[in-house]
Amino acid sequence: MSVSILEQAKIQAQVLVPLLKAFQAEIGTERANEIARKALRSWAYKMGQEIGAQGAGTAVEKMAAVLPAFSADDAHDIDVLKQTPEAFDFNVTRCRYAQFYKELGEPELGFLFLCSQDFPLTEGFSPDLELVRTQTIMQGASYCDFRWRLKGKSSQA
Repeated sequence: MSVSILEQAKIQAQVLVPLLKAFQAEIGTERANEIARKALRSWAYKMGQEIGAQGAGTAVEKMAAVLPAFSADDAHDIDVLKQTPEAFDFNVTRCRYAQFYKELGEPELGFLFLCSQDFPLTEGFSPDLELVRTQTIMQGASYCDFRWRLKGKSSQA
């Protein structure tokens, strides 16, 4: 039986949240978060490399193909705005990851552990791919705006 990424995140939070809270109490929030961010960045980059090595097509097509894994277990409601071999634009309008961290009272840690890892994951996924995201539900926005592009391609392409 396979465990969804949403369920993995919930399991990881059982260890990560109290661990980071303890580090924050000992060495300060800023320093503890900086260390966590650095460690998670490396982990997300490697995960991106592993995922990006699979499948066929452009980096954008491959990213679109793996999105269902991140949305499994009813984790997201997504509105696809544009999907071409060069661009994949969508908004997440409901996010159970954000709901979970809000219920824990730790949305800032949810952003640190999950949302902020989208960028290093993208870097590891393909050097040809870039992500632009200006807002997240985890940080209080009404939706998350994901805009993946092949580097050098106009956002109007």
